[in-house]
Order: sequence, then C-alpha cells, then structure tokens
Amino acid sequence: MQVKPQRDALPADQRLKITEIFYSIQGEAESVGWPTVFIRLTGCPLRCRYCDTAYAFHGGKWTSLDEILQRVAEYSPRYVTVTGGEPLVQTNCTVLLRLLCDTGYHVSIETGGSLPIENLDERVIRVMDLKTPDSGENHRNLYSNIQFLRGKDQVKFVICSRRDYQWACDVLLEYKLPSRCQVLFSPSHEQLNATELAEWMLADRLPVRLQLQIHKYLWGNVPGR
Repeated sequence: MQVKPQRDALPADQRLKITEIFYSIQGEAESVGWPTVFIRLTGCPLRCRYCDTAYAFHGGKWTSLDEILQRVAEYSPRYVTVTGGEPLVQTNCTVLLRLLCDTGYHVSIETGGSLPIENLDERVIRVMDLKTPDSGENHRNLYSNIQFLRGKDQVKFVICSRRDYQWACDVLLEYKLPSRCQVLFSPSHEQLNATELAEWMLADRLPVRLQLQIHKYLWGNVPGR
C-alpha cells in the first residue's frame, strides 16, 4: 500500500532514539500474521527477567521524525507497530504515533504498562502488558491505565509459571478485563510449555486468547525479525 503523507515539514529537533526499523511478520496480538513495519525505540525503565529485547535498553540513533516516516514508507506497509524497549519513555513517541495514523497506516503500540497511555491518539491500538510476579516487575504496573483500554485494544500477560497464571486469573476477575478489551495469555518462551498453559485455560473456561510468538517459531529469538 503506497501512502503519501500530507503534512508540513517537521522541526529538526523532533527526533526519537531508534534501535531499529525493520519489516517482518507480526508475531502476536490481534494483527498476528500480517506483514508489519516495526519501529523499535531505545530505552526502558523495566528489567523483566524474561526480556528478549535487552539490546534496546541502550545505544540507538537519534533519528528525525521525517526520516522515520520516509523509512517506513519504503516498505509500503499496511500495518506499523511502535515498540521497544518501552516506547512511551520518549515523549516524541506520541507525536510519531499521530503522524503514522495521519499517513493512513494501521498503527499499534506495544507498551509495558508502567507509563500512562491516556494521551495516545484514539486511532492507535494499545497492546499493553500487565507484568506478572515472575517478571520481577509487577510492582510497576500502572493499573489506572486499564480504564483507558477499549474493545479494540489488548492486554497481555506473559505467563512464566502456575503462580503467574493464578495471579493473572485474579487480575482478570478484579478488573473485569474480558468485558473491557481482548485478553492475551502468552507462555514465556522456553520457560512455560504452551500446551500446559492451554490446558489450564481450557480447564478454567477462561475467556482469554492463547498467544504464541510465531516470529520465534519462524526465526528464533533473532533481533530485527
């Protein structure tokens, strides 16, 4: 899909620190399976034990919003995902999301759930983690974000153990999450067997969706894929 943005030139100081921009298959969430451009921003305040993108904590390259949009347009995508690290740690992330929506892309953000989401453009799909106990970061969950989730958004739990699973079930009940948005349970890669998680979900009749990271089945845990 060739999309040409209609906009004025952007100020040169509107930049973001970028770890990578790449084209791949979306491995999770509602748009799983679709060819997608990923914009991975640098930096994250969390240190989850199962993190698979620690290379995005540091480094990166300061890149103008104009250059980011030009690089995305080279792939003529339909879907664009802004991810990290934690993309919302950079204030200009919200500007980038708005510009991507204005350009005509189907835009989503993957956020760790520790920073506010209420000021995001209404057109952006929010894919928000709630960190489980075994992540080591569940004390950082910003539960006030839940009120800003809509039917088209998704909340994700990365499940590492039976303890994580039971905790997630309790959160589902307390916040009535299935009535608010889509709920995804994802087994932590190489920590919890996906079949075991599926069997727990079926036994408890949970109204949630099992999510497997298909990009890891295709390419393994390879940066930029």
